[in-house]
Amino acid sequence: MQQIINFIIRNKNFLLFLLLFSISILFTIQSHSYHKSKFINSANFLTGSIYNSANNISEYFSLKSQNKLLSEENKHLKSLLYNSKSIMEKEHLDSLNTPYYFSNAQVIKNNYSATDNIILINKGENDSIKQDFGVVTTQGIIGIVDETSGNFATVISILNTTSSISAQLKKTNHFGTLEWDAKNPAIVQLTDIPKIANVLVGDTIVTSGRSSIFPKDINIGLIENYKLDAAENYYEINVRLFNDMTDLEHVYIIENTNKPEITNLLNE
Repeated sequence: MQQIINFIIRNKNFLLFLLLFSISILFTIQSHSYHKSKFINSANFLTGSIYNSANNISEYFSLKSQNKLLSEENKHLKSLLYNSKSIMEKEHLDSLNTPYYFSNAQVIKNNYSATDNIILINKGENDSIKQDFGVVTTQGIIGIVDETSGNFATVISILNTTSSISAQLKKTNHFGTLEWDAKNPAIVQLTDIPKIANVLVGDTIVTSGRSSIFPKDINIGLIENYKLDAAENYYEINVRLFNDMTDLEHVYIIENTNKPEITNLLNE
């Protein structure tokens, strides 16, 4: 307290000047409308700039939570999208169910430079994730769940020489097998497309829906080039992936709730 008093005594002239100067400015602003409007505009600009800066900082630190919300929303929209496709293909709407359930996950390890690449995600048995669930992003397919633990799961990437996925031309129903030759992480191969199919560079390749893992019409990529095989009966097609398989973060896991019934029927 004594230090404050000593400060005031030492600087009494300067403090008196500031007080009188402030009072004079206040009287000037109150008595002249022009000065008053300028002061208010300046104050609004200053406070607006402060709030805008604070908001930008707040938005930056909330990006993680916002991304999580967007991921949840996309999961819901994807579920509606692919279930609605199944609904439209049913004849009896009163007896239909919605077989595809989407959940989201995050990639915590991603291999793409080996021949048998595996992806690790942060969801597992505790999240009801099981073997043979499909994994996709908003751009297209990623792979199929292989092994699971309580909190994690490994995914056989489409960049894996053991991967084999049913795919087709989007504009027709000609389908074949999607594989990878371990040469380029941006290019996969589609085989067994008959030569009677109308194949063009730039055509879109999608999932065929002929397995119990992926719904139909999930994007895969575009035809880069193609040729006939040695017997000249089928096309060998190079497909440029929509996904950048070297840059993965958020993914969606697809559960087909009808899969156990389908598997049991086929086994019988």
